[in-house]
Amino acid sequence: VRLQAKVAQTRSIEKGAGVGYGHTYQAQGPLRLATISFGYADGWQRRAASAAWFEGTRLPFLGRVSMDSIILDISALPVGRLREGDLVELLGPSQSVDDAAGHAGTIGYEILTSLGPRFHRRYVGS
Repeated sequence: VRLQAKVAQTRSIEKGAGVGYGHTYQAQGPLRLATISFGYADGWQRRAASAAWFEGTRLPFLGRVSMDSIILDISALPVGRLREGDLVELLGPSQSVDDAAGHAGTIGYEILTSLGPRFHRRYVGS
């Protein structure tokens, strides 16, 4: 199983800037962020895994998972490496369905059956 989401925006913030609903995350220093078009309206449980992956690099979620978006800390990537339109991985080789389910205190089947109709699904193999 592989689940990917598109990067809608990248930006930089300064120390003290708030991120997420109610500014639940306060930047401890300058950060580079990416907003992905994916959230709990798509079926992602707010307690599920707290990071996405890009080219083997873990990109932590910052703030709360929103209805239609999630904010990622992309500071670990070289400047300009992740751009609008790129895909980040939420489920796949770096983070399994069961990994995400473990964070949410549930089972993998609940994660998979929660994913909504806004996803393009492609079935490969027999």
